[in-house]
Parts: sequence; C-alpha cells; structure tokens
Amino acid sequence: MGLREFLASCARLLRRARKPTREEVWLLVKICALGIIIVGVIGFVIRLIMFPLLGGG
Repeated sequence: MGLREFLASCARLLRRARKPTREEVWLLVKICALGIIIVGVIGFVIRLIMFPLLGGG
C-alpha cells in the first residue's frame, strides 16, 4: 500500500466517521472509570496480601 492509497483510505474513513452522541461519550466515560477502579482494587488487594507475606514494617 503506497502513500496515495493510504491517504485515500484515511479520507474515506473520515468521511464515514461521525461524532459520538452525549450518551455514547457518557457510557465510554463510565466504562473507563469502572475499569480504572477495578484495576486499582486488584492492585490494592495484591498489596494487602503481599504486605504480611514479605514482612512489612
């Protein structure tokens, strides 16, 4: 794929794309926040489990 075909493909994609609605953006924000919270909780639980095992002090 040459540069010309790549640029044509990008232009075609941008013509088909649309802005998300407020509801779609809000759903995405909620899903991302939930994922961040879940990863944080998992990290916190692992730290709580490892702290006594490694002899915290």
